Amino acid sequence: MAEPDQKERMAQLEERLAVARKAQEPGPRKDEHYSQANIAWRMVTELVAGLGIGAVLGYGLDILAGTLPWGLIVFTFIGFAAGIKTMLRTAQEVQAKQMAEQAERDKEG
Repeated sequence: MAEPDQKERMAQLEERLAVARKAQEPGPRKDEHYSQANIAWRMVTELVAGLGIGAVLGYGLDILAGTLPWGLIVFTFIGFAAGIKTMLRTAQEVQAKQMAEQAERDKEG
């Protein structure tokens, strides 16, 4: 008589284990392409790159033309403007992705 009772208890135990395993499984992974920190570093890098490239080009032209401070100053400002423009483009790209994701969530929900 103990054998059928033991089989039933084992079946109940296996069911409880299956439920516990299912509860501990990780959920579906959200694939976030960029975290906020990555986006911030990308923008900082774009700004610094614009400044650096502008300064190097200005200094190079100053050495060739012999007008030392003016090319450096002008091209540094141009590089700064280019860096800001690139940062704004990145911000618009991120905003468009977030709006598309929000629209997708609204459509589903």
